[in-house]
Amino acid sequence: MALRCRDIPELAGLESIRLRAGHCGGDNEVRWPYLAENRSFRPWVKGGELVFVTGIGRQRNPDNLAECLYEGKGCGISGLVVLTGDAYIGQLPRVLNQLADELALPLFEQPYSLPMVEVTEIISRAVVSSERIDSRPRGDSLAESLVSLAGSREVEATIRRCLPGVDNLLPESADILGAWLAHRGNQCAMAEALGCHRNTIRNRMHRLAGELPGDRDVAETFKDLILAHLLTQQSGPADVYKET
Repeated sequence: MALRCRDIPELAGLESIRLRAGHCGGDNEVRWPYLAENRSFRPWVKGGELVFVTGIGRQRNPDNLAECLYEGKGCGISGLVVLTGDAYIGQLPRVLNQLADELALPLFEQPYSLPMVEVTEIISRAVVSSERIDSRPRGDSLAESLVSLAGSREVEATIRRCLPGVDNLLPESADILGAWLAHRGNQCAMAEALGCHRNTIRNRMHRLAGELPGDRDVAETFKDLILAHLLTQQSGPADVYKET
């Protein structure tokens, strides 16, 4: 699976990088990291790069940073990362967040304390690793393999034990679970596919997590529901919700 912009803060060692705006472009594929040293980076990119601007060697004021977003959108970069700290770019201008949202171009903030050499190495390794995975011959899915290994009844029993009350919840929420899988969790794309507002998607996710017993984290519960949905699809939707 290709490395996406939304995956960057989840890479080990890059937790301090924050996606500040342009979330609707979170599925943009990261082809390679690029450190922009000149005022314009248009001649040096081919599209799909995650571009970093530091302010080192070239002053970056709000107007110039806005130009970077416009130029990046025109060049087809995957996203823009602005390094902030006391030395050069003090903080991320609010107007930049608004512009990134309008352009649907992911805008990240990275602290200067995080060494660029480590950042580019981590991202480059992740890109290479994702390319290796994508090049492997396709076989059975993980869900199919698990069901085959454990047996459909055992899988269903495990789902009921870990997620009590899920029997009715899964069929009722199949549309949003399927949309999450189809659009890799991009709530803007999910809302468009289901013909509703992004806030509706968020509210439904919270409501689904709240309908299961216990004090559960919304994000983790939704991941469990996604996995349960996948496993039950492989074990046979018609039989999943029957009592054993």
